[in-house]
Amino acid sequence: MTAQATRTHDLAAVIGLEVHVQLETETKIFCGCSTDVADDEPNTHTCPVCLGLPGALPVVNEQAVETAVKVGKAIDATIPEETRFHRKNYYYPDLPKNFQITQYDEPICQEGSLELSVEGNRRVIGIERAHLEEDPGSLKHEGGSIDRAEYTMIDYNRAGMPLMEIVTRPDFRGPKEARAFLAKLEEVLEYLDVFDAERDGSLRVDANISMVSANEVDDDGTIDEETLQAANRTEVKNISSHKGAQKALAYEITRQRNAIQRGRAIEQETRHWDESRGVTVSMRSKEAEKDYRYFREADLPPLRVSSWKENIEIPELPDARRERFRNEYNLGSEAASKLTSTKQIADFYESLTDEFDPNTAATWVADILLGELNYRDMRLDAIDRDEFSRLITLVENDEITMKNATEVVLRTMLDDGRPPDAVVESEGLGKTAGDEVASAVRDAIEDNPEAVDDYYNGEDGALNYLVGQVMAGTGGSADPQTVNELLRTELND
Repeated sequence: MTAQATRTHDLAAVIGLEVHVQLETETKIFCGCSTDVADDEPNTHTCPVCLGLPGALPVVNEQAVETAVKVGKAIDATIPEETRFHRKNYYYPDLPKNFQITQYDEPICQEGSLELSVEGNRRVIGIERAHLEEDPGSLKHEGGSIDRAEYTMIDYNRAGMPLMEIVTRPDFRGPKEARAFLAKLEEVLEYLDVFDAERDGSLRVDANISMVSANEVDDDGTIDEETLQAANRTEVKNISSHKGAQKALAYEITRQRNAIQRGRAIEQETRHWDESRGVTVSMRSKEAEKDYRYFREADLPPLRVSSWKENIEIPELPDARRERFRNEYNLGSEAASKLTSTKQIADFYESLTDEFDPNTAATWVADILLGELNYRDMRLDAIDRDEFSRLITLVENDEITMKNATEVVLRTMLDDGRPPDAVVESEGLGKTAGDEVASAVRDAIEDNPEAVDDYYNGEDGALNYLVGQVMAGTGGSADPQTVNELLRTELND
């Protein structure tokens, strides 16, 4: 077995990720408590099961299992005929029963992979396992970060939330690849409709970093398992974003490299990522697998999915949809990538292709709408699909100019929520009649003799200046291309 590594002067960093994803189910994984806990009072979504009270028995959430199978299919993993739950024993304040129900040596998804692109290079990241487990509660540190807080409060609303832990092989060559992987994984999960990126705490990352001598790295960037096992591994916990993962890994690689170059040994430990300070802080020595004393969960029977896993279908995934958009709609790679960045955007675009030329729809969505939404930090659901279609129709029917449509109407629709026709009427943006435009062209020529002389002398920009004067005279309601043609005709007669 080999692992990917990257050279850093005389040292190489080897990185693996453990990604904890909250699955979108109506109830918790082993009880009937609602998972909709946003903005609710602490400790109001609890029951004897998720609080670990004596005598309470867990029951597996079927929806969570189906969701796990979907994820397994999406990452090309092996889904065994039988899987089991185990108890992972450790003490922590947010774990009320002192063990976590998880999966150990028989996870529901095994040996998968995910392909991604980093700065134009294709990379295949191995996924060792993906298993189901319950989430502990959450801690709120008052008065500072985990190492500086005056006291800590516990909220068990999260206890028992359905999680899927996705464990990669140590295949990452650097922080940028780790960030790209998280973005790609989140994209796939959203297409599967099993994950909500907007939900607080929906994706959390633990990163494992080892530093080895660059002499141990082969020319193809691989390192043998024996060398990897000999290196002390540091785990960085509590990373909550793609950007945070990149920053935490960059910091930790630098910290370890500097320590080694100064002759200090790297401790095998667990460290906390303090995002506010941009540093990692030592939490405790790193536990070994034996420290968790795994044993089978006696209250849950073996889980067999062989009779129905083949009936669980998954939708068209991002890469496949991207390729189809390129072929079916003749889109460039950049446009296809933008239009499939989320399933919501892809569905929105494809619905418009029923009414408009695919390239026209692509320009409106990828180049115009997404830019305005990103500027305002808005989601796609901020605009009504039918109203956006109406705006495109107004331009296609030559009722308003493209400039007014994009710079006035669309922006007003997003900012004020008014429909396009109401904006056009209130702002007087209907296209000016031909005679009025012709009159404005003659006025611009008569009122700007210096610009006319510059035009005849071949000065760049003179014509554009005159076009601007006509547009101003018509309140922006004239078509710029028509104005340009009328000016040239008038000046060249």
